[in-house]
Amino acid sequence: MSDADSNPEANRASDTEPVVKRASDVTYETVGAADGMSKGVLIDASDGAPNFAVRRFVLEPGASVPKHTNEVEHEQYVLSGSYTVGIEGDEYEVAAGDSLLVPAGAVHWYRNDSDEEGAFLCAVPNGDDSIELLEEE
Repeated sequence: MSDADSNPEANRASDTEPVVKRASDVTYETVGAADGMSKGVLIDASDGAPNFAVRRFVLEPGASVPKHTNEVEHEQYVLSGSYTVGIEGDEYEVAAGDSLLVPAGAVHWYRNDSDEEGAFLCAVPNGDDSIELLEEE
């Protein structure tokens, strides 16, 4: 007999409660150092998510985000539009359906040269994340 058979509590995935957060409950705020970018926190620790935060970023046409680093990794999924992402000296043209990983500490930036809004989901570990803006060369 397995532990799960003898202990019904072992069948529970965790003590975390489910959360359904409606789009109308998400507030978007301008990202300070970025010109034309806004961020909405979809789910994070304040909603009871124990490990990760999921955020939605919007890049307006002409938006740019300066070179910076973060202490934590970023997993991203492009929802709409197309834009350029720089990571560690390489440039990538990304579009809806693309996914990317920005490693912790990697220098990265964004630029939307199109006339359409770009949007992406970004998942990061919960906890402290220090962002360091870098001087333009």
